Amino acid sequence: MADSQVPWGVEALGGTVTQPAWRTKPSWYLVASDDKMIPPEAQRVMSKRAGATVVETKGSHAVYVSQPEAVASLVEQAIIATAGASR
Repeated sequence: MADSQVPWGVEALGGTVTQPAWRTKPSWYLVASDDKMIPPEAQRVMSKRAGATVVETKGSHAVYVSQPEAVASLVEQAIIATAGASR
């Protein structure tokens, strides 16, 4: 997978977000407990800061490949929870 990804610009690190969407919109987060790129504890901290609904599953950084059912289930939860909500 790493061979197929294109490099991103270092300038992205200096980007500024003035109003993160997670401050005003509901969010969901799937913690991949076997992730070697983003430590699971860091994922837990980020998702807690965002007030996200959190689901945790075994899986690598490519959890959408190794655990598609868990990913689809979380997306479905988000859809059901926000059905009919105004933007």
